[in-house]
Amino acid sequence: MPSVAVKLYSVFFKFLLKHRLQNRIQNQADDTANPFGVTTRPEESVAAPNPSFTDGVATKDIHIDPFTSLSVRIFLPESALSPPELSEPKSGPRSVQSDNNFLNSRRNSYGPPNLGVTKEDSRRNSFEAVNLRSEHVYRGYSPSMQNCRKLPIMLQFHGGGWVSGSNDSVANDIFCRRIAKLCDAIVVAVGYRLAPENRYPAAFDDGLKVLNWLGKQANLAECSKSMGDSRAGGVESKKLDGHRYIVDTFGASMVEPWLAAHGDPSRCVLLGVSCGSNIADYVAQKAVEAGSRLDPVKVVAQVLMYPFFIGSVPTHSEIKLANSYFFDKSMCILAWKLFLPEEQFSLDHPAANPLVPDRGPPLKFMPPTLTVVAEHDWMRDRAIAYSEEFRKVNVDAPVLEYKDAVHEFATLDMLLKTPQAQACAEDIAIWVKKYISIRGHEFSY
Repeated sequence: MPSVAVKLYSVFFKFLLKHRLQNRIQNQADDTANPFGVTTRPEESVAAPNPSFTDGVATKDIHIDPFTSLSVRIFLPESALSPPELSEPKSGPRSVQSDNNFLNSRRNSYGPPNLGVTKEDSRRNSFEAVNLRSEHVYRGYSPSMQNCRKLPIMLQFHGGGWVSGSNDSVANDIFCRRIAKLCDAIVVAVGYRLAPENRYPAAFDDGLKVLNWLGKQANLAECSKSMGDSRAGGVESKKLDGHRYIVDTFGASMVEPWLAAHGDPSRCVLLGVSCGSNIADYVAQKAVEAGSRLDPVKVVAQVLMYPFFIGSVPTHSEIKLANSYFFDKSMCILAWKLFLPEEQFSLDHPAANPLVPDRGPPLKFMPPTLTVVAEHDWMRDRAIAYSEEFRKVNVDAPVLEYKDAVHEFATLDMLLKTPQAQACAEDIAIWVKKYISIRGHEFSY
Protein backbone atom coordinates (compact mmCIF):
# COMPACT_ATOMS: atom_id res chain seq x y z
CA MET A 1 0.00 0.00 0.00
CA PRO A 2 1.14 3.60 -0.56
CA SER A 3 2.69 5.37 2.42
CA VAL A 4 0.72 7.51 4.86
CA ALA A 5 2.34 10.65 3.42
CA VAL A 6 1.16 9.72 -0.09
CA LYS A 7 -2.36 9.06 1.17
CA LEU A 8 -2.54 12.41 2.96
CA TYR A 9 -1.13 14.29 -0.02
CA SER A 10 -3.62 12.49 -2.27
CA VAL A 11 -6.55 13.80 -0.17
CA PHE A 12 -5.25 17.36 -0.44
CA PHE A 13 -4.47 16.95 -4.16
CA LYS A 14 -7.94 15.62 -4.98
CA PHE A 15 -9.66 18.39 -3.04
CA LEU A 16 -7.65 21.05 -4.87
CA LEU A 17 -8.08 19.43 -8.28
CA LYS A 18 -11.83 19.02 -7.85
CA HIS A 19 -12.13 22.69 -6.88
CA ARG A 20 -10.20 23.77 -9.99
CA LEU A 21 -12.18 21.52 -12.32
CA GLN A 22 -15.47 22.82 -10.98
CA ASN A 23 -14.28 26.40 -11.44
CA ARG A 24 -13.33 25.60 -15.03
CA ILE A 25 -16.77 24.18 -15.71
CA GLN A 26 -18.47 27.25 -14.21
CA ASN A 27 -16.27 29.65 -16.20
CA GLN A 28 -16.40 27.86 -19.56
CA ALA A 29 -17.99 30.86 -21.32
CA ASP A 30 -15.07 33.10 -20.38
CA ASP A 31 -12.44 30.46 -21.14
CA THR A 32 -13.55 29.98 -24.73
CA ALA A 33 -12.79 33.65 -25.50
CA ASN A 34 -9.08 32.89 -25.94
CA PRO A 35 -8.45 31.21 -29.33
CA PHE A 36 -4.69 31.67 -28.92
CA GLY A 37 -4.83 29.26 -26.00
CA VAL A 38 -2.71 28.71 -22.92
CA THR A 39 -0.07 26.10 -22.21
CA THR A 40 0.31 26.67 -18.47
CA ARG A 41 -1.73 27.93 -15.52
CA PRO A 42 -0.82 30.78 -13.12
CA GLU A 43 -0.75 28.35 -10.19
CA GLU A 44 1.82 26.12 -11.95
CA SER A 45 5.39 26.24 -10.62
CA VAL A 46 7.63 26.59 -13.67
CA ALA A 47 11.37 26.07 -14.17
CA ALA A 48 13.25 28.66 -16.21
CA PRO A 49 15.17 27.39 -19.26
CA ASN A 50 18.94 27.21 -18.89
CA PRO A 51 21.00 26.87 -22.12
CA SER A 52 24.13 25.88 -20.19
CA PHE A 53 24.63 22.32 -18.99
CA THR A 54 23.18 22.50 -15.51
CA ASP A 55 22.93 19.04 -13.99
CA GLY A 56 24.21 17.60 -17.27
CA VAL A 57 21.36 18.93 -19.43
CA ALA A 58 20.88 22.23 -21.29
CA THR A 59 17.38 23.54 -21.99
CA LYS A 60 15.74 26.15 -24.17
CA ASP A 61 12.17 27.18 -25.01
CA ILE A 62 10.89 27.76 -28.55
CA HIS A 63 7.50 29.13 -29.61
CA ILE A 64 6.96 27.29 -32.89
CA ASP A 65 3.50 28.49 -34.00
CA PRO A 66 2.78 32.23 -34.42
CA PHE A 67 -0.99 31.64 -34.41
CA THR A 68 -1.25 29.65 -31.16
CA SER A 69 0.56 29.31 -27.86
CA LEU A 70 2.15 26.00 -28.93
CA SER A 71 5.74 25.80 -27.71
CA VAL A 72 8.44 23.24 -26.97
CA ARG A 73 11.24 22.91 -24.46
CA ILE A 74 14.37 21.16 -25.73
CA PHE A 75 16.48 19.10 -23.30
CA LEU A 76 19.99 18.47 -24.67
CA PRO A 77 22.13 16.06 -22.60
CA GLU A 78 25.79 16.89 -22.10
CA SER A 79 26.74 13.59 -23.75
CA ALA A 80 26.01 15.32 -27.08
CA LEU A 81 29.34 17.12 -26.68
CA SER A 82 31.33 13.91 -26.96
CA PRO A 83 32.85 13.23 -30.39
CA PRO A 84 31.00 10.50 -32.30
CA GLU A 85 33.89 8.05 -32.10
CA LEU A 86 34.10 8.41 -28.31
CA SER A 87 30.43 8.54 -27.52
CA GLU A 88 29.57 4.87 -27.29
CA PRO A 89 29.39 3.25 -23.83
CA LYS A 90 32.38 1.24 -22.70
CA SER A 91 30.93 -0.83 -19.87
CA GLY A 92 29.54 -4.27 -20.48
CA PRO A 93 25.96 -5.40 -19.91
CA ARG A 94 24.78 -6.78 -16.61
CA SER A 95 23.97 -10.43 -16.36
CA VAL A 96 20.46 -11.62 -17.14
CA GLN A 97 20.12 -13.23 -13.70
CA SER A 98 21.01 -10.03 -11.84
CA ASP A 99 18.63 -8.01 -14.02
CA ASN A 100 15.80 -10.48 -13.33
CA ASN A 101 16.31 -10.13 -9.59
CA PHE A 102 16.62 -6.34 -9.85
CA LEU A 103 13.53 -5.74 -11.98
CA ASN A 104 11.22 -8.30 -10.39
CA SER A 105 11.75 -6.72 -7.00
CA ARG A 106 9.98 -3.53 -8.10
CA ARG A 107 7.42 -4.39 -10.81
CA ASN A 108 5.77 -7.16 -12.78
CA SER A 109 6.09 -7.44 -16.56
CA TYR A 110 3.61 -8.45 -19.24
CA GLY A 111 5.10 -9.51 -22.53
CA PRO A 112 8.70 -10.45 -23.23
CA PRO A 113 11.15 -8.75 -20.84
CA ASN A 114 14.03 -6.83 -22.33
CA LEU A 115 16.86 -6.84 -19.87
CA GLY A 116 20.23 -5.16 -19.62
CA VAL A 117 21.70 -1.77 -19.00
CA THR A 118 24.85 0.09 -19.80
CA LYS A 119 26.34 3.25 -18.43
CA GLU A 120 28.87 5.63 -19.84
CA ASP A 121 32.14 5.64 -17.96
CA SER A 122 32.49 9.38 -18.02
CA ARG A 123 31.14 12.62 -19.41
CA ARG A 124 33.23 15.23 -21.12
CA ASN A 125 33.47 18.65 -19.57
CA SER A 126 30.74 20.84 -21.08
CA PHE A 127 33.10 23.80 -21.40
CA GLU A 128 35.02 22.03 -24.16
CA ALA A 129 32.24 22.78 -26.64
CA VAL A 130 30.31 25.59 -24.99
CA ASN A 131 30.55 28.94 -26.67
CA LEU A 132 30.76 31.47 -23.83
CA ARG A 133 31.46 34.85 -25.38
CA SER A 134 31.95 37.68 -22.98
CA GLU A 135 30.98 40.31 -25.58
CA HIS A 136 27.52 38.78 -26.15
CA VAL A 137 24.52 38.49 -23.87
CA TYR A 138 23.87 34.86 -24.77
CA ARG A 139 25.91 32.59 -22.50
CA GLY A 140 24.52 29.21 -23.48
CA TYR A 141 25.67 26.33 -25.61
CA SER A 142 26.26 27.04 -29.29
CA PRO A 143 27.11 23.96 -31.39
CA SER A 144 30.07 23.95 -33.75
CA MET A 145 27.98 22.23 -36.49
CA GLN A 146 31.02 20.12 -37.42
CA ASN A 147 31.59 16.50 -36.38
CA CYS A 148 28.69 16.68 -33.92
CA ARG A 149 27.32 13.62 -32.24
CA LYS A 150 23.79 12.76 -33.36
CA LEU A 151 21.27 11.72 -30.71
CA PRO A 152 17.77 10.27 -31.05
CA ILE A 153 14.84 12.60 -30.43
CA MET A 154 12.10 11.88 -27.91
CA LEU A 155 8.83 13.83 -28.09
CA GLN A 156 7.35 14.08 -24.59
CA PHE A 157 3.74 14.99 -23.83
CA HIS A 158 3.04 15.97 -20.22
CA GLY A 159 0.03 14.98 -18.13
CA GLY A 160 -2.45 17.04 -16.17
CA GLY A 161 -5.92 15.88 -17.19
CA TRP A 162 -6.11 18.16 -20.25
CA VAL A 163 -6.72 21.27 -18.13
CA SER A 164 -3.45 21.63 -16.20
CA GLY A 165 0.21 20.70 -16.36
CA SER A 166 2.93 22.27 -18.46
CA ASN A 167 6.01 21.31 -20.43
CA ASP A 168 8.04 23.81 -18.38
CA SER A 169 6.71 22.91 -14.93
CA VAL A 170 9.26 22.07 -12.26
CA ALA A 171 8.11 18.45 -12.09
CA ASN A 172 8.15 17.96 -15.87
CA ASP A 173 11.54 19.66 -16.11
CA ILE A 174 13.04 17.23 -13.58
CA PHE A 175 11.46 14.22 -15.29
CA CYS A 176 12.62 15.23 -18.79
CA ARG A 177 16.15 15.87 -17.55
CA ARG A 178 16.20 12.40 -16.05
CA ILE A 179 14.93 10.78 -19.25
CA ALA A 180 17.36 12.76 -21.44
CA LYS A 181 20.33 11.54 -19.42
CA LEU A 182 19.21 7.93 -19.02
CA CYS A 183 18.12 7.48 -22.63
CA ASP A 184 20.98 9.57 -23.99
CA ALA A 185 18.50 11.40 -26.20
CA ILE A 186 17.26 14.90 -26.97
CA VAL A 187 13.90 15.34 -25.26
CA VAL A 188 11.45 17.77 -26.86
CA ALA A 189 8.72 18.49 -24.30
CA VAL A 190 5.56 19.71 -26.02
CA GLY A 191 3.58 22.60 -24.54
CA TYR A 192 0.22 21.83 -26.11
CA ARG A 193 -2.86 24.00 -25.63
CA LEU A 194 -4.99 23.24 -22.59
CA ALA A 195 -8.75 22.83 -22.22
CA PRO A 196 -11.33 24.27 -21.91
CA GLU A 197 -9.87 27.24 -23.82
CA ASN A 198 -9.01 24.84 -26.62
CA ARG A 199 -10.94 21.60 -26.68
CA TYR A 200 -10.39 18.46 -28.71
CA PRO A 201 -8.73 18.15 -31.18
CA ALA A 202 -6.44 21.11 -30.32
CA ALA A 203 -3.99 19.18 -28.12
CA PHE A 204 -3.86 16.30 -30.62
CA ASP A 205 -3.28 18.69 -33.51
CA ASP A 206 -0.49 20.37 -31.54
CA GLY A 207 1.25 17.04 -31.02
CA LEU A 208 1.14 16.26 -34.73
CA LYS A 209 2.25 19.79 -35.57
CA VAL A 210 5.40 19.34 -33.48
CA LEU A 211 6.20 16.07 -35.27
CA ASN A 212 5.88 17.86 -38.62
CA TRP A 213 8.00 20.70 -37.25
CA LEU A 214 10.77 18.19 -36.50
CA GLY A 215 10.68 17.07 -40.12
CA LYS A 216 10.78 20.67 -41.31
CA GLN A 217 13.77 21.38 -39.08
CA ALA A 218 15.63 18.37 -40.45
CA ASN A 219 14.98 19.44 -44.04
CA LEU A 220 15.95 23.06 -43.35
CA ALA A 221 19.17 21.91 -41.74
CA GLU A 222 20.04 19.90 -44.84
CA CYS A 223 19.19 22.86 -47.09
CA SER A 224 21.31 25.24 -45.04
CA LYS A 225 24.37 23.08 -45.73
CA SER A 226 24.06 23.46 -49.49
CA MET A 227 22.34 26.77 -50.17
CA GLY A 228 25.38 28.99 -49.81
CA ASP A 229 24.45 32.58 -50.51
CA SER A 230 21.52 31.81 -52.83
CA ARG A 231 18.16 33.49 -52.30
CA ALA A 232 14.70 32.20 -53.03
CA GLY A 233 11.20 33.22 -52.12
CA GLY A 234 12.03 35.67 -49.36
CA VAL A 235 14.40 33.19 -47.71
CA GLU A 236 18.14 33.58 -47.89
CA SER A 237 21.27 32.06 -46.43
CA LYS A 238 23.24 34.19 -44.03
CA LYS A 239 26.77 33.50 -42.86
CA LEU A 240 27.19 33.98 -39.12
CA ASP A 241 30.20 32.97 -37.05
CA GLY A 242 31.49 30.74 -39.83
CA HIS A 243 28.22 28.83 -40.24
CA ARG A 244 25.38 29.22 -42.71
CA TYR A 245 21.76 29.31 -41.64
CA ILE A 246 18.45 29.73 -43.46
CA VAL A 247 16.87 32.96 -42.30
CA ASP A 248 13.45 34.49 -42.82
CA THR A 249 12.75 37.97 -44.20
CA PHE A 250 13.37 39.49 -40.75
CA GLY A 251 16.82 37.93 -40.50
CA ALA A 252 15.92 35.46 -37.75
CA SER A 253 17.29 31.96 -38.09
CA MET A 254 14.65 29.39 -39.02
CA VAL A 255 16.96 26.46 -38.26
CA GLU A 256 17.06 25.32 -34.63
CA PRO A 257 20.83 24.88 -34.07
CA TRP A 258 20.68 22.24 -31.33
CA LEU A 259 18.46 19.96 -33.39
CA ALA A 260 20.41 20.69 -36.58
CA ALA A 261 23.71 19.79 -34.93
CA HIS A 262 22.69 16.90 -32.69
CA GLY A 263 19.22 15.65 -33.62
CA ASP A 264 18.61 12.42 -35.52
CA PRO A 265 14.92 12.44 -36.53
CA SER A 266 15.21 8.95 -38.02
CA ARG A 267 15.28 7.69 -34.41
CA CYS A 268 12.20 9.38 -32.95
CA VAL A 269 10.41 8.07 -29.86
CA LEU A 270 7.06 9.29 -28.50
CA LEU A 271 6.58 9.40 -24.72
CA GLY A 272 3.25 10.31 -23.18
CA VAL A 273 2.42 10.84 -19.50
CA SER A 274 -1.20 10.27 -18.41
CA CYS A 275 -3.36 12.23 -20.90
CA GLY A 276 -0.15 12.88 -22.85
CA SER A 277 -0.19 9.15 -23.66
CA ASN A 278 -3.44 9.66 -25.55
CA ILE A 279 -1.72 12.37 -27.60
CA ALA A 280 1.35 10.19 -28.20
CA ASP A 281 -0.80 7.31 -29.40
CA TYR A 282 -2.69 9.62 -31.78
CA VAL A 283 0.56 11.05 -33.16
CA ALA A 284 1.88 7.51 -33.69
CA GLN A 285 -1.25 6.65 -35.67
CA LYS A 286 -0.85 9.72 -37.86
CA ALA A 287 2.82 8.93 -38.39
CA VAL A 288 1.85 5.46 -39.62
CA GLU A 289 -0.74 6.96 -41.98
CA ALA A 290 1.74 9.56 -43.29
CA GLY A 291 4.46 7.01 -44.02
CA SER A 292 7.25 8.39 -46.18
CA ARG A 293 5.65 11.83 -46.25
CA LEU A 294 7.18 12.41 -42.82
CA ASP A 295 10.72 11.71 -44.03
CA PRO A 296 13.26 11.99 -42.56
CA VAL A 297 11.27 11.57 -39.32
CA LYS A 298 10.78 7.93 -38.32
CA VAL A 299 8.79 7.02 -35.20
CA VAL A 300 10.55 3.88 -34.02
CA ALA A 301 8.78 3.36 -30.66
CA GLN A 302 6.36 4.88 -28.18
CA VAL A 303 6.02 4.81 -24.39
CA LEU A 304 2.60 5.19 -22.77
CA MET A 305 2.87 5.97 -19.06
CA TYR A 306 -0.40 5.23 -17.22
CA PRO A 307 -2.59 6.25 -20.20
CA PHE A 308 -5.69 8.39 -19.56
CA PHE A 309 -8.06 5.81 -21.06
CA ILE A 310 -11.72 5.35 -20.18
CA GLY A 311 -14.83 3.72 -21.64
CA SER A 312 -18.57 3.40 -21.14
CA VAL A 313 -18.31 -0.28 -20.12
CA PRO A 314 -16.21 -0.30 -16.94
CA THR A 315 -13.32 -2.69 -16.46
CA HIS A 316 -12.59 -4.51 -13.22
CA SER A 317 -10.10 -1.88 -12.06
CA GLU A 318 -12.49 0.94 -12.96
CA ILE A 319 -15.02 -0.58 -10.57
CA LYS A 320 -12.68 -1.65 -7.80
CA LEU A 321 -10.39 1.43 -7.82
CA ALA A 322 -12.86 4.13 -8.88
CA ASN A 323 -11.98 6.19 -5.78
CA SER A 324 -8.24 5.63 -6.04
CA TYR A 325 -5.41 8.01 -5.21
CA PHE A 326 -4.86 11.45 -6.78
CA PHE A 327 -7.05 11.04 -9.90
CA ASP A 328 -10.33 9.24 -9.13
CA LYS A 329 -12.84 8.32 -11.82
CA SER A 330 -15.37 11.08 -11.12
CA MET A 331 -12.75 13.82 -11.48
CA CYS A 332 -11.38 12.32 -14.66
CA ILE A 333 -14.87 12.33 -16.16
CA LEU A 334 -15.06 16.05 -15.32
CA ALA A 335 -11.75 16.53 -17.13
CA TRP A 336 -13.10 14.71 -20.20
CA LYS A 337 -16.19 16.94 -20.16
CA LEU A 338 -13.91 19.98 -20.26
CA PHE A 339 -11.77 18.51 -23.03
CA LEU A 340 -14.30 17.07 -25.47
CA PRO A 341 -16.80 19.37 -27.23
CA GLU A 342 -20.25 19.08 -25.70
CA GLU A 343 -21.77 17.62 -28.85
CA GLN A 344 -19.01 14.97 -29.04
CA PHE A 345 -18.86 13.98 -25.37
CA SER A 346 -18.77 10.22 -24.97
CA LEU A 347 -16.65 7.92 -22.86
CA ASP A 348 -16.24 5.83 -26.02
CA HIS A 349 -14.84 8.73 -28.03
CA PRO A 350 -11.77 7.57 -30.04
CA ALA A 351 -9.62 9.93 -27.99
CA ALA A 352 -10.78 8.30 -24.75
CA ASN A 353 -11.29 4.60 -25.48
CA PRO A 354 -8.52 2.82 -27.43
CA LEU A 355 -10.60 -0.35 -27.76
CA VAL A 356 -13.35 1.07 -29.99
CA PRO A 357 -13.31 -0.31 -33.57
CA ASP A 358 -12.02 1.61 -36.60
CA ARG A 359 -10.06 4.01 -34.40
CA GLY A 360 -7.04 4.30 -36.68
CA PRO A 361 -4.68 2.29 -38.87
CA PRO A 362 -4.33 -1.47 -38.20
CA LEU A 363 -2.36 -2.06 -35.01
CA LYS A 364 0.09 -4.33 -36.83
CA PHE A 365 1.57 -1.21 -38.46
CA MET A 366 1.99 0.66 -35.17
CA PRO A 367 5.46 1.12 -33.64
CA PRO A 368 6.61 -0.98 -30.67
CA THR A 369 4.77 0.25 -27.59
CA LEU A 370 5.82 0.08 -23.94
CA THR A 371 2.97 0.59 -21.45
CA VAL A 372 3.60 1.58 -17.84
CA VAL A 373 0.79 1.03 -15.32
CA ALA A 374 0.39 1.39 -11.56
CA GLU A 375 -1.20 -1.17 -9.23
CA HIS A 376 -3.51 1.39 -7.61
CA ASP A 377 -4.57 3.20 -10.80
CA TRP A 378 -8.19 2.66 -11.85
CA MET A 379 -7.22 3.12 -15.54
CA ARG A 380 -4.72 0.25 -15.54
CA ASP A 381 -6.91 -2.57 -16.93
CA ARG A 382 -7.87 -0.71 -20.09
CA ALA A 383 -4.22 0.15 -20.77
CA ILE A 384 -3.26 -3.51 -20.30
CA ALA A 385 -6.07 -4.60 -22.62
CA TYR A 386 -4.86 -2.15 -25.28
CA SER A 387 -1.35 -3.54 -24.98
CA GLU A 388 -2.73 -7.04 -25.39
CA GLU A 389 -4.27 -5.99 -28.72
CA PHE A 390 -0.78 -5.02 -29.90
CA ARG A 391 0.68 -8.37 -28.91
CA LYS A 392 -2.10 -10.22 -30.76
CA VAL A 393 -0.72 -8.79 -34.03
CA ASN A 394 2.93 -9.43 -33.06
CA VAL A 395 3.87 -5.88 -32.11
CA ASP A 396 6.45 -5.66 -29.33
CA ALA A 397 4.26 -4.29 -26.51
CA PRO A 398 5.39 -5.20 -22.99
CA VAL A 399 3.60 -3.88 -19.92
CA LEU A 400 5.43 -2.79 -16.79
CA GLU A 401 3.19 -2.87 -13.73
CA TYR A 402 4.60 -1.27 -10.58
CA LYS A 403 3.55 -2.60 -7.21
CA ASP A 404 2.04 -0.25 -4.59
CA ALA A 405 2.19 2.57 -7.16
CA VAL A 406 -0.39 5.24 -7.92
CA HIS A 407 -1.26 7.22 -11.04
CA GLU A 408 1.66 9.49 -12.04
CA PHE A 409 3.94 7.84 -9.48
CA ALA A 410 7.00 8.60 -11.66
CA THR A 411 6.11 12.17 -12.69
CA LEU A 412 4.16 13.80 -9.85
CA ASP A 413 6.18 16.47 -8.02
CA MET A 414 5.94 14.78 -4.61
CA LEU A 415 6.95 11.35 -5.94
CA LEU A 416 9.69 12.26 -8.41
CA LYS A 417 12.55 11.53 -6.01
CA THR A 418 11.28 8.17 -4.83
CA PRO A 419 13.26 5.02 -5.73
CA GLN A 420 10.26 3.75 -7.67
CA ALA A 421 10.19 6.84 -9.89
CA GLN A 422 13.91 6.46 -10.61
CA ALA A 423 13.46 2.75 -11.30
CA CYS A 424 10.65 3.46 -13.76
CA ALA A 425 12.80 5.91 -15.71
CA GLU A 426 15.62 3.37 -15.84
CA ASP A 427 13.27 0.64 -17.07
CA ILE A 428 12.01 2.93 -19.83
CA ALA A 429 15.59 3.67 -20.88
CA ILE A 430 16.46 -0.04 -21.00
CA TRP A 431 13.56 -0.79 -23.34
CA VAL A 432 13.83 2.33 -25.51
CA LYS A 433 17.53 1.78 -26.22
CA LYS A 434 16.63 -1.34 -28.20
CA TYR A 435 15.14 0.90 -30.87
CA ILE A 436 17.40 3.95 -30.77
CA SER A 437 20.83 2.30 -30.59
CA ILE A 438 22.92 2.62 -33.73
CA ARG A 439 23.60 -0.64 -35.54
CA GLY A 440 26.91 -2.08 -34.50
CA HIS A 441 26.59 -0.71 -30.97
CA GLU A 442 23.45 -2.50 -29.77
CA PHE A 443 22.93 -3.10 -26.10
CA SER A 444 22.51 -6.61 -24.71
CA TYR A 445 19.10 -7.63 -23.41
